Amino acid sequence: MIDLKPESVSEYLRRAFGPGAVLADLGAIGTLDKQGIKRFGYGKPLLVRFSVDGEPREGVLSVMRGDKYGHQFYWDRAAILMFQFETSARLPRHVRPMGLGYVDDQNRLIPVVEPREFFIMNEKLEGYDYFLDLERVREGDYRPGDLELARGLARWLAEIHAGKKADPDLYYRHVRNLLGASECIMGLVDEAFPHPCEFLADEDFIRLEKRLIDWRWRLRGYAHRLSVVHGDVHPWNILVDGQGGFSVLDRSRGEWGEPAGDLASLAANYLLFGLLANPDEARLSGPFAELWTALFEEYLAGTGDAGILEAMAPFFVFRGLVIVSPEWYPNHPAPVRRALVRFLTSVLEDDSFDWRNVNKYLE
Repeated sequence: MIDLKPESVSEYLRRAFGPGAVLADLGAIGTLDKQGIKRFGYGKPLLVRFSVDGEPREGVLSVMRGDKYGHQFYWDRAAILMFQFETSARLPRHVRPMGLGYVDDQNRLIPVVEPREFFIMNEKLEGYDYFLDLERVREGDYRPGDLELARGLARWLAEIHAGKKADPDLYYRHVRNLLGASECIMGLVDEAFPHPCEFLADEDFIRLEKRLIDWRWRLRGYAHRLSVVHGDVHPWNILVDGQGGFSVLDRSRGEWGEPAGDLASLAANYLLFGLLANPDEARLSGPFAELWTALFEEYLAGTGDAGILEAMAPFFVFRGLVIVSPEWYPNHPAPVRRALVRFLTSVLEDDSFDWRNVNKYLE
């Protein structure tokens, strides 16, 4: 709930409509009950009567109620309200929006005036992209520090995944988005591949999606695993300093989820670079097999979470579709692309991911 006072509304009106805006009356819809403004809350709109340079106006001030249908967080609700603000006036007979804004921590109403695009400014971190180290390893320059960094990344994942939350609906949402969101599996199938695709027929995509439905229902039994996640752990989102330290960028797809997604994302990129190092071999071996092993061994030793292997397969499909996509990776040698297809189409067949024998998924 939000503690809303008339002076806060007055200040908002002046900021949104100019210094000539004056609040006349404020209260619950239908009654102007002044008691209604003490605890302004979700689903409880307020009638606002005001004037701008002497011209009387009326508006309805409201916020969106949070719920389990993809609106748990304020940024979910912000997206809906931004959509309504931008599009409502273009629909005949639809109510016209008068203002868009947010309530800050001091219960001040802050207007967002004529939004076009939003931006974020982050701190500047030192370091270089981790994929450059993996390119170096791929070219034959493998160093002891590479193995220790893989272990450090595993320890970091174990640390963040230790944060747990009892909220089955958030877990269901995470899995639902994995399959159906535009930037996840079905979005990739539609947009990141030509149809027909020379190395993965439409019939193969159909079989893959149907098999994933089985996994969606299976993962409903894993809601107790909901954990803090990064959501997009890959070598282009990791900055390293060359001395064993690292930082991460671009957290994505929610604060909470299945930790298998983070582990699968990083592991899939070790697999990719390993295949690119020996494209005709179509198996994981050498330094990247060592990095793969170090990642899993360190993570499992730090968490004791064998259950992660039972939940991992659909997340490998997602990451497999990313790294096999000709839109994202147009220059893969054909043997590498074929090996990745074998991996993402076979990984769903095991009840528990056999990380020690990853090459069986490439055969």
